[in-house]
Amino acid sequence: MGAVAGILFDKDGTLLDYHSTWMPANYAVAMELAGGDTVLRDALLAAGGWSRDSERVASGTALAAGDLQDIAELWLPMLPDAGHDRDSLVRFMDKAFPANMVPTAVCALPDLLGRLGDMGYALGVATADSVYGLNESLKPFNILDRFVFAAGFDSGHGRKPGPGMVLGFCQAAGIEPQDVLVVGDNRHDVEMAAAAGAFAVGVLTGTSDRDELMASGAVAVLPSIAELPDYLTLANAGN
Repeated sequence: MGAVAGILFDKDGTLLDYHSTWMPANYAVAMELAGGDTVLRDALLAAGGWSRDSERVASGTALAAGDLQDIAELWLPMLPDAGHDRDSLVRFMDKAFPANMVPTAVCALPDLLGRLGDMGYALGVATADSVYGLNESLKPFNILDRFVFAAGFDSGHGRKPGPGMVLGFCQAAGIEPQDVLVVGDNRHDVEMAAAAGAFAVGVLTGTSDRDELMASGAVAVLPSIAELPDYLTLANAGN
């Protein structure tokens, strides 16, 4: 990894603890779509990657790494005929998920982002969530103005793991892909970085474990983004 000029964060599982933030919403939205049928609710959640035994969502699954279109395409054939098509289901979930989320930061986000900004890094966020979900889930932390770039799957930069969000960040920040560090909790974040010619660091506040993230090509795996300033200080000292 060369000298880093910009850091592009994933949102869910990276800035926000995945399970604390999303599981209340996953349960509520699946229950509403199931019309109160708990068997169908659990079937929807299981198809999305949720395990009843662990009460966790598996790495790389639709609920962990997919966007609203992925979830809609997965769930739509399982739903009773309620007048939904893919687009209307995406629109419904775009409002229903944020309404039921419990945004839970992995650390003191304003302090961390302030420290990274003071270190000279351009900051961005790239999420498989929608722009609406991005704004609603980060609004409580008053950090949106810290990012020179903030994109969801519907921002026009393409979907993960394509390179578009990284390239959009580069354009906004005036830097090159090889100077970007992507930070995320899932394989598709690491693959997005590689597709653009950037590097990636994994974190363990989402749905993937260390071995999965290293095997996908992450240059390092940290317990959380709270360790990022110290990691970057050491990495830069070695360059």
